[in-house]
Amino acid sequence: MTVASGTLLTDSLLEACRRRAAGYDRDNRFCQEDFDELKAAGYLRMAVPREFGGFGFTLAEVARETRRLAGYAPATALCINMHNYWVGTAADSWRTGDKSVEWILQEAAAGEVFAAGHAEPGNETSIVMSATKAERVAGGYRFTGRKAFGSLTPVWTRLGAHALDTSDPLMPKVVHGFLPRDGGGFTIKETWDTLGMRATRSDDTILEGAFIPDKYIARIVPAGLSGADFFVLSIFAWALTNFGNIYYGLAHRMLELTIEHVKAKGSLGLTRSCAHHPEVQRGIAEMVMELEAIGAHLDATAREWSERVNHGAAWPIKIVATKYRAVEGAWRIADRALEVSGGFGMFKKSELERLFRDARAGRFHPANSALSHEIVGKMALGINPDDLPRWG
Repeated sequence: MTVASGTLLTDSLLEACRRRAAGYDRDNRFCQEDFDELKAAGYLRMAVPREFGGFGFTLAEVARETRRLAGYAPATALCINMHNYWVGTAADSWRTGDKSVEWILQEAAAGEVFAAGHAEPGNETSIVMSATKAERVAGGYRFTGRKAFGSLTPVWTRLGAHALDTSDPLMPKVVHGFLPRDGGGFTIKETWDTLGMRATRSDDTILEGAFIPDKYIARIVPAGLSGADFFVLSIFAWALTNFGNIYYGLAHRMLELTIEHVKAKGSLGLTRSCAHHPEVQRGIAEMVMELEAIGAHLDATAREWSERVNHGAAWPIKIVATKYRAVEGAWRIADRALEVSGGFGMFKKSELERLFRDARAGRFHPANSALSHEIVGKMALGINPDDLPRWG
C-alpha cells in the first residue's frame, strides 16, 4: 500500500477475484487463490497496528476495504472478514491499554489465520451464551460441542471459539479462546453445500474435548449480554459492521449490473432502451435511495467507533441496528434488481443470479432479525437484555 492510494486492493487484484468468483460458486470451492493473493498483498494485516508490522487500519478504514472487495467477490470478503474482525478486536483492545491480547496481534503479523467458531445449532444468542461446554483442566480449558459455519475452514490456524463454563451453576461464564489447529481434539465435517456464499467453505467443526491452553484464552466473562466487556463488544462492532459493508458492496454491484442491463435492453413497446421506461426508472431510484441510506448509516457507525465516540450503553443498539438495516436493505435491493432486470437474472450465466443467492445469507448472520429486535427493544425500554420473557 502507498500513502497516496490509501488502499491495499489494486484494480488488477480485484478484477482477478471477480473473474474467479463464479467458478468458486459453481464448484462449491474455497476461494484459495483469492485468499493467497490477498494475504500476499497484506489484506490480512491491515488491522494489525503499525507497531507490530501491520498497516494500522481503523474499523472505518477496514470497512472501506471490505466493502470494496465485496463489490467484486462478496464470499471472499465475507470469509476473510472473520479473520479481520478478530485482529481488529484485539487491536482496539490493545489501544485501550489491554495488553492481554497482544499475542493475537503478534501472531497475526507473523501470518497466523484466525477464524470464527461461534455459530452453534440452537444458539440464537451469538457469543453471549453457548451450547458448547468449557471444562477447566490443568493449564487451560477443554471445549466440547459443535460449531457451524466454520469460516475459513481450509486455511485457519487459530479457531476463535466460545464455550460455557457451568462449574458454578449460579454464575455461568463464557470462555473465549483460540484453538490451535495443530492441537487436535476436533473433527471437521464437510457440511458446506449451500444456497449462497459457497466460496467461504464454512464447514462444521466438532470439538471433542479440544484443549485450549491458558495462553490462548482471551476472555472469561459472565454469561449474557450484560456480562460483555469491551473486548466482547468489539467483536460485535467489527464483525457486524463489516457484515453490513459486505452486503452493501454486493448490493452496489447489483445496482451497477441492473443499470448496465436495462440501458442495453430493448423493448417492443419503446423506441429506446428499457432505461426510458418509467417503472424501470422508479425501480432504479428505489435501489439508489436504499443504498444512500445504508452507506451513510454504515459510515457513521464505523467512523464513530473508530473515533471512540462515547455512546456508552447505547453502543449495542447502534451496532445491531446498523447491521440489521444494511442486510435488510441489501436484500430489498437484490430482490428489486431481479424484478427490474427481468428474466435475465434467473440464468446461471448471470452474475445477478449468484449475487441474489449471496444476498440472502446476510439475514442469517448474527444478529438475526429476532435477536436484533430483542436486543434493541429491551435496551430501549430499559429492560435487562438477558431477561427471559414471562407472561402474566
